[in-house]
Amino acid sequence: MNLTLKVWRQKNRNTQGSIVDYQVKDISPDMSFLEMLDVLNEDLLRKGEEPVAFDHDCREGICGSCNLFINGRAHGPESGTTTCQLHMRKFNDGDTITIEPWRAAAFPVNKDLSVDRSAFDRIIQAGGYVSINTGGTPDANEIPIPKQIADRAFEAATCIGCGACVASCKNASAMLFVSAKVSQLALLPQGHVERKTRVENMVAQMDKEGFGACTNIGSCAAECPVGISLENIAILNQEFLLAKATSNNLA
Repeated sequence: MNLTLKVWRQKNRNTQGSIVDYQVKDISPDMSFLEMLDVLNEDLLRKGEEPVAFDHDCREGICGSCNLFINGRAHGPESGTTTCQLHMRKFNDGDTITIEPWRAAAFPVNKDLSVDRSAFDRIIQAGGYVSINTGGTPDANEIPIPKQIADRAFEAATCIGCGACVASCKNASAMLFVSAKVSQLALLPQGHVERKTRVENMVAQMDKEGFGACTNIGSCAAECPVGISLENIAILNQEFLLAKATSNNLA
């Protein structure tokens, strides 16, 4: 396939960026989207030009690094797919593809298509863990957890922290991400001891990072590559209200 790429180029977070047009030729439909970008960068290097910076790591849909906005959609046109799992057969010969970074004040652009998502790390550091000593690893059958609860906790834990929810939300809200991390631990007995301080601290850090408020539009869940449910936001709201109603922290 021969394609026209309209790629966002930006030297660093302190400079203005712009869309630059590139042509790529003889692209195999079996290539992944990132492999197609590799071809583009090889062409640019041969011409002595600066390659396009973009984030990637595992290229297996696990790490959440491949955060690209493709033709106006997070991770591209295929639902339930990360950019690295998106194949070029989803496009047609002669297509024009617009490629941009995540757009959110809390995700500043490092360079070109690479953004700083360390705000997510700081939210996790605020409380997305179990810090108490739970002893040795018990046999799985020794902790009676109903399968329905275990399944919901597992589904919340599948969040890869890619930021597609933020990029897709008109308010740049991180509620789906934060709610998945809160729900994962709030549903399990290991997380109950710190559940109140956890949700208070994580929501406070989310607000501090500058993410917008949730208005339940649902675009976050629609574009999430692993299908995190909006039900987690309901769990987060419930946990937060319970924590505030019984907390000694009046801030």
